[in-house]
Amino acid sequence: MSKSNVEKYASHPCFGMAARKTVGRLHLPVAPRANARARFSDGAFGRAVSPEEALARLDRVIEDGVSVSVVGITGPGDPLAVPEPTLRTLRMVREKYPDMTLCLTTLGLSGAECAGELAGMGVSHVTVLVDAVEADVAEKLYAWIRPSTRTLPLKEAAGLLVEGQARAVSAFKEAGLTVKINTTVYPGLNAGHVERIAEVMSGLGADVMALTPFCPKEGAGEGLAAAGDELLAEVRDRAARHIDIVSVFDECGAGLVGLESRDATAAQGPILPRPTKERPNVAVVSSTGMDVDLHLGHAVQAMVYGPRGDGPACLLEVRDLPEPGSGSERWESLAEILSDCFVLLAASAGENPRRVLSGRGLSVLVTDGGIEGTVDALYGGGKKGKKNKRQ
Repeated sequence: MSKSNVEKYASHPCFGMAARKTVGRLHLPVAPRANARARFSDGAFGRAVSPEEALARLDRVIEDGVSVSVVGITGPGDPLAVPEPTLRTLRMVREKYPDMTLCLTTLGLSGAECAGELAGMGVSHVTVLVDAVEADVAEKLYAWIRPSTRTLPLKEAAGLLVEGQARAVSAFKEAGLTVKINTTVYPGLNAGHVERIAEVMSGLGADVMALTPFCPKEGAGEGLAAAGDELLAEVRDRAARHIDIVSVFDECGAGLVGLESRDATAAQGPILPRPTKERPNVAVVSSTGMDVDLHLGHAVQAMVYGPRGDGPACLLEVRDLPEPGSGSERWESLAEILSDCFVLLAASAGENPRRVLSGRGLSVLVTDGGIEGTVDALYGGGKKGKKNKRQ
């Protein structure tokens, strides 16, 4: 990399090493579906939140005094596998925080169709995950690829992936976006192919490339060795003949990264809803009155907890909920009934009620914890639920 580019990328909020420790980046998990899975991954997949929940999460972090300069969408699925939640989240963040830097990480499928809209809302850069530029190499790396809603034979799907990624990178650049290529180096599978990836992606206009060594995880990648330092150095030198190489940010994709400070450390982990003057209470659906154990769709009553005087939160009342079976109208009515609650605790909840309720200001928190401990934690207490919160 030339000296001028070293200086250019040193100050970049996501590419520069120095900036990574001083710039707060919050990753919002709004992508509900993956469109591929690497053959050597563990298949772990978290829960996506609605765009409204994501914006509320960003608001809470900022209100807590944490400086966030970059909002990225990196998971838990692929941000462009179902583009609508990603695009809506980015629009909402841009409208409320016009100076925020926006970015996303994607496999690139559907990227060509979304490039103009991403550029139009001021997305700064897109990271495209490219592990192969030839179908036969890609076929060795993926357990499955689903370019659309239709399942295809892997050989055919691998060809469509390679073609789709090339179109996406070209479209991103034509739209004026900065493009970073992330490539995982798999010994014996694509290590000798990385230089070709760098050459092709550079030819399509990609700006920089980062190389991640494959490291097998427990229960995944058995029989494939980790990419060692010597191999990575050799691969990096060959790729650098064609494109500028930047260091990998190991934490990219986590909830809140950057900002090596007390405030950033305090904000790590799940960012919980919190009470407000207008919404001071917590709603809970339960069959026992002890644990959060009901699916929201089956609940006909909600227990409402809230502060009483200067004491701890306690049960205030039990409210009847609309009968199941009335579709979205049920959730609109439920939102009215619980209009003084900032969060609703349930053992499970569908995407539609979560979307409707979060849009009305009521977050849905999925948990299997004990009621007393979970409610106490939401009000800042130190007690633990009997089980684990899943958010």
